[in-house]
Amino acid sequence: MPNPYEHLHAYWRMEYIETPEALKGKNPFTELPKIENERESLLLHRGHTGYLVMNRFPYNAGHILALPYREVAELEGLTPAEKVEFMDLIILAKKILSRALDPDGFNVGMNLGSAAGAGIPTHLHAHIVPRWSGDTNFMPVIGHTRVLPTSLEGMWDRLKSAAKELETE
Repeated sequence: MPNPYEHLHAYWRMEYIETPEALKGKNPFTELPKIENERESLLLHRGHTGYLVMNRFPYNAGHILALPYREVAELEGLTPAEKVEFMDLIILAKKILSRALDPDGFNVGMNLGSAAGAGIPTHLHAHIVPRWSGDTNFMPVIGHTRVLPTSLEGMWDRLKSAAKELETE
């Protein structure tokens, strides 16, 4: 008889693994800001030249992406205004995560090009990942599985609330 503890079930994952109809065959990073329902798109903040959105395939709970609206592959392709706001968005993401989750640290980085691991190499984006002491356990190392403590929608609610608080300060 199989051991029931040998399997990890996350039934809710299928909702975001399957590509929403509005994004099929398109660059999701240019399409996400067009979706009016921010909770559905996981969009957290709209700036002038870029925005913040939660990663649908997070490395850790609360993983946020900062990116320009315009599809541009390289840092040197950004306009001066986009460069400034891109850094401001990264800082805002860090503030939102600090307010909502109180992490012990952060990973902030970019994968530039397919060879570097970029899933969508034509659209520059930065990853802002909250980290806690001891958050890497055996699951990602041995089981090649990440364990997230909440749904994406639940985390969006928490992060959006922190974003709104920061906007009013």
